[in-house]
Amino acid sequence: MCGKRSKCSFSRLEVFLIVCLVLMIAVTVVLLVLHFLTKDSNDSSKVIANYLLGVGRADCTGPVAEIPLMGYAKADQVGGGLLTRLYSRAFIVADLDDSKRVVFVSADIGMVSQRLRLEVLKKLESKYGELYRQDNVILSGTHTHSGPGGYFQYTLFWITSKGLIRPSLDAIVNGIVKSIDIAHQNMKRGRLFINKGTVENSQINRSPFSYLENPASERSRYSSNTDKEMVVLKMVDGNGQELGLISWFAVHPVSMNNTNHLVNSDNVGYASYLFEQEKNKGMLPGEGSFVAAFASSNLGDVSPNIKGPFCVNTGQSCNNPQSTCPMGGATMCMAMGPGNDMFDSTRIIGQNIYLKASELYEKASQEVTGPLSSAHQWVNMSDVSVELNATHTVKTCKPALGHSFAAGTIDGVGALNFTQGSVEGDPFWDEIRDQLLGKPSNETKACHKPKPILFNTGEMTWPHPWHPDIVDVQIAAIGSLAIVAVPGEFTTMSGRRLREAVKREFDSHGTPRTDVVIAGLCNVYTHYITTYEEYQVQRYEAASTIYGPHTLSAYIQLYRGLAKAIATNTVQDLPRGPEPPVFNIGNVTLVPPLVVERVPENKTFGDVLQEVRQQYRATEVVEVTFVGANPRNSAENATEHNFLTVERYASTSDGWHVVENDASWDTRFYWTKGLFGRSTVIIEWHIPHGTEPGIYRIRYFGHYKKKLSNEHSVSIPFEGTSSAFEITTL
Repeated sequence: MCGKRSKCSFSRLEVFLIVCLVLMIAVTVVLLVLHFLTKDSNDSSKVIANYLLGVGRADCTGPVAEIPLMGYAKADQVGGGLLTRLYSRAFIVADLDDSKRVVFVSADIGMVSQRLRLEVLKKLESKYGELYRQDNVILSGTHTHSGPGGYFQYTLFWITSKGLIRPSLDAIVNGIVKSIDIAHQNMKRGRLFINKGTVENSQINRSPFSYLENPASERSRYSSNTDKEMVVLKMVDGNGQELGLISWFAVHPVSMNNTNHLVNSDNVGYASYLFEQEKNKGMLPGEGSFVAAFASSNLGDVSPNIKGPFCVNTGQSCNNPQSTCPMGGATMCMAMGPGNDMFDSTRIIGQNIYLKASELYEKASQEVTGPLSSAHQWVNMSDVSVELNATHTVKTCKPALGHSFAAGTIDGVGALNFTQGSVEGDPFWDEIRDQLLGKPSNETKACHKPKPILFNTGEMTWPHPWHPDIVDVQIAAIGSLAIVAVPGEFTTMSGRRLREAVKREFDSHGTPRTDVVIAGLCNVYTHYITTYEEYQVQRYEAASTIYGPHTLSAYIQLYRGLAKAIATNTVQDLPRGPEPPVFNIGNVTLVPPLVVERVPENKTFGDVLQEVRQQYRATEVVEVTFVGANPRNSAENATEHNFLTVERYASTSDGWHVVENDASWDTRFYWTKGLFGRSTVIIEWHIPHGTEPGIYRIRYFGHYKKKLSNEHSVSIPFEGTSSAFEITTL
């Protein structure tokens, strides 16, 4: 014990016990802290994922030779090789309890046709039952004008595509379904983030005089006559592992012009290529788990050819209401891209888009949360009553195309003496139309005014209807993001009005702060949708607004109904609408039949006709010519097929390793059809900066058709290899 005048002291045993007590308290505190930290961590892992996410990519290229390219409607623009492969990119978002799902697919094709969509949905139903349906699956085309056509059932489109071409349709259907399969098989818990930003130096309005017809008070609300905003949706799994992105941005993929014959995905496809190469390091194009889609939006009047329109014969500007030149008229007025040629312009615009998307992706921090919902209707767009106000009701029209449709645009001019801005018919062409196709009815002419009708497609039914009447309208809501899937090409101002109307509908029914994006070229193709004011001056886009001057008002009314149903949870009460027809078209096409192929004397398929040089430097072009065969043989024998590889010799492993394939931007595959069943293939490799010095070679893979009997033939695979060549640093 301690006395009053003495200092307290502890025995060694007491000191030891006190130290033990302190240590026990300290250990207890540490354990409690660790417990709560672990508990917090476990709790956070339960909420770190808001959705189940899946992404997938699959080849949908199809035949790259002799098939009309879909977009410019130019009869002699058929495939003659390959620049880049076409892909379907699928994204699946599901609730954590997997009670609801939404699928968004962006495919490197001109547009989604009704026949294509119906066949995709039929295959999905056979695999997954009612999991993937017309209401929760959005199919969107990027609108490249350099992909194979031939996947339409309506007469106008299969006339310009030389029929319904099964290998082309099947390649796209199978590619889309496969991309959804891959996404379905790789579902994992994850999170979504959204970001927006402005893209500069990548677009112009190609019909500025139409845009100026919109009210000045409306135009004054916007700083540009194009939508420069890009919306990026970022996808990561529960551990933060990157899965993919979808970017929506309004620009026509027409950097590759109508003189091109190489199948490719154009500027937005190049943006996808760059993003996927960045994220899938060490992988060849088309490989790797990260998927980047650059989807279409309201691109109707938006061109990437930012130098604007010039007369190709004089160099003078032809930026006038009719887009005509003093000499040569409208056929001489063409817009130019920023590059030295169409390949360079594609690269520049694609890189601009990619760089902005990459910036927005890395900075995306606004999380998308909330329930999933989707709404879909089939609508007879030739007979929609539109309430403009309390006292005024108007109607849409049977489909028809105006005279200015045949004029084309500054991105791809027509072949005859039509001009944009025609509000009166031409007696010469009207007489030809009347004799060959029949006169449009007075009712149709009155409904479409002031459009002078060139093709009254809504009244043309032989051998099948020329245009669709039954059209899909669809919205998918992923939490605070609403994807408005539109069946055509909305102009800049049309898209703005539609977005605002849908947003107001969500706002007024208790779901404010909804981000609304327009996904273009979805589900069925119905050409263009202009504003009522733009329609009055009848440039190309207005002449191609097939359901008449009130088309936009009808769509706004319909999409407001879908938005209201989603916001008020009454989607189940929406009428399904009339189902679209499926026509039995058969396999009659104007595409040349595949024939038994031959080789020059003393040669065989794959032999080299013109060799490479022995030595090259970076930025030079390696070129080799082979005895070739029709690439369609390969397309009809394999869903995915590489026509070429660039390989580098590795001395350490004493073997060749593939460094480029036919999906690479730097390779080009040209096929030329000769006489008597002969053909040649030229393969180019544009050696990129930074290519590692070493020994390389180029290989070519193909199939030739061999006759077994008068009724039977088979396709035989073959390959060819160039001599080895060296890339030096000198």
